[in-house]
Amino acid sequence: MSEENERLREQVAKQESMVSSIQDGNKFLQEQTRVLTQEVQEAKKEAVRLEAERKAAATKLEAQLLENRKLSRDNQLMTAKKGQAEQILRVEDKGSQSEEVARSLVTVCKAVEEALGRNGYSIRVSMKTDQRAVYVTELPGFRNQYLVSIQALPSNHARLSVKAEFEKIGQGGRVVVAGNEEIAEIERRLIGEIQQTLAPGKV
Repeated sequence: MSEENERLREQVAKQESMVSSIQDGNKFLQEQTRVLTQEVQEAKKEAVRLEAERKAAATKLEAQLLENRKLSRDNQLMTAKKGQAEQILRVEDKGSQSEEVARSLVTVCKAVEEALGRNGYSIRVSMKTDQRAVYVTELPGFRNQYLVSIQALPSNHARLSVKAEFEKIGQGGRVVVAGNEEIAEIERRLIGEIQQTLAPGKV
């Protein structure tokens, strides 16, 4: 009888050991499951965050592409308008007096305006781009006018051209058109006035 009891006790002890091992295994599996579940949740959160960043980056890229296309269109339009303006400013100055000036287009334009104003000429028409400027003047009370054209050149230089239309009153009140030499002299005189205005310290 005592042997049977001992055997039963051993069986119970073995079963209790097995149950304890199974419980420990379950605890370990539960802990692993908890850790894995937490890692999966964090991975899902990271995936959601990365997807949100991807969408934000895609939206930003699309906006930049739209802005670039708009800037490209605006640039093409500006280039076309500039080309049209340059064509408009093609003037017939054949026979005019010309001189290259070692000053910028903007500086020469300012000197032209000052010289014309100083000599009583009002500017009827003026047109300017970053490459060319044209002035048409008149002298009130006289049939005299200048066509002044300034063309930008490399190295911050400009070509100044002056073409004059000049009439004078002859005997008997007749209107006499000035001769070519006289007109050329008048044109050179205006260029000289502009050059004086361009002297250091003047503009």
